[in-house]
Amino acid sequence: MSLFLGVDGGGTKTALCLVSGEGEVVGSAVVRSAYYLTAQDGDLSLVADVLAEGLAAVCAASGARPADIDYAFIGLPGYGEVSADVPALDAAPRGVLGHDRYECDNDMVCGWAGSLGGADGINVVAGTGSIAYGEWHGRRARAGGWGEVFGDEGSGYWMGIRGLQLFSRMSDGRSAPGPLLEELRRHLDLSSDLDVLGLVLSRWRGGRSQIASLAPVVVSAARAGDRCAAAVLEDAGRELALLADATRRRLMPDAAGEVLPVSCSGGIFAAVEVRRAFTDHLAGFGNYELREPRFSPVIGAAVLAARRAGAPLGSPAVDRLSTP
Repeated sequence: MSLFLGVDGGGTKTALCLVSGEGEVVGSAVVRSAYYLTAQDGDLSLVADVLAEGLAAVCAASGARPADIDYAFIGLPGYGEVSADVPALDAAPRGVLGHDRYECDNDMVCGWAGSLGGADGINVVAGTGSIAYGEWHGRRARAGGWGEVFGDEGSGYWMGIRGLQLFSRMSDGRSAPGPLLEELRRHLDLSSDLDVLGLVLSRWRGGRSQIASLAPVVVSAARAGDRCAAAVLEDAGRELALLADATRRRLMPDAAGEVLPVSCSGGIFAAVEVRRAFTDHLAGFGNYELREPRFSPVIGAAVLAARRAGAPLGSPAVDRLSTP
């Protein structure tokens, strides 16, 4: 039985799944993030450690051995964003798998392959961070993914920071208090509003995942009637649509009239307000066909693994796949 390993890294977790050539998910696992750029001193050893942890878990779930894996596609957060690190990232899975039957790339490729089933088009990801990636007639292009310090617009981290900014303005009177003020006080269990400084800067140390976890509070406040929070959701949808449109212009500079499939993935799109704003702005930018995601990013990685092995999954196998 052929076995293909998909690995989808992310800012908060790493998902793995083992798929057979017949389209059966025979094992899956979720472990910690392999985002080495946020590790102390950008420690690249984190990648091999997380892959070893995940491979052990997925093999235990499936009864397979690393040697049984015909090919693996490994999507890593930050891959290709520091050129000097690429050789070390490419080498990291070798010691874990015990063979060279794998390929590494940025995790954005997994999101695209999963959402569109590997078909031409664009996928926009909005989770802890944000990025758009697409392929069209052999071309590849991306937009966004510049990180939380000066990018990742429309992401969970970006929304969390915007929420904290609004909280501070409401707390000291620069903006009129809205539901967000009390929602964040309760959520963070603050005795004093200024305690948020010690929490975010000292205890969290500005952590991406902790700040991104505040995005649902911004959504809740918007639904409770907070106009400022609602504006954050509208802005998020517009920023994410801009990512898609920028990617299209790079992919199709001479084919503006063609309809391009677009899908989206990531937890931020679970907020109907963000998705509605994204859809509305996208419609204003050009000819797009919005598609529901077909598979999860980790399934997309497994589909790519089969392709890279020269044994692409046939239609019956693809139809049999399900998200772990």
